[in-house]
Amino acid sequence: MANKQFTRADRVAQQIQRDLATVIRAELDHPHASLITVTDVEVSRDYSHAKVFYTFLGDASHRPEIAHLLERAKGFLRAQIARGFSLYKMPELHFEYDESIEYGMDLTHKIEQANSLPKAPEEDGQA
Repeated sequence: MANKQFTRADRVAQQIQRDLATVIRAELDHPHASLITVTDVEVSRDYSHAKVFYTFLGDASHRPEIAHLLERAKGFLRAQIARGFSLYKMPELHFEYDESIEYGMDLTHKIEQANSLPKAPEEDGQA
């Protein structure tokens, strides 16, 4: 098995992901905050920006409200997670909805539908 070396940016991204997940659940004053999942974080080389990917497990009609909530709270979230870091500058947070979970669930549903269709009769390949 290959030995993968993690860069400092990878470790910072992982720590931001863990800390953000905790702060969102514990500190955001919104009834649906506990349904937000931080799926990934990408940090720029100079640590000035962090792209935060998230999903929302609640009703899809609440997605715009959740996006607005995260956008409005990003300064607060940034300040909260900065307490656990020793970086020169805490990255600015940019939130992006991660549609890969929904895409995967949709794909699984389509596969299950295809498997439930009646099978075609097998043809004999000999002439």
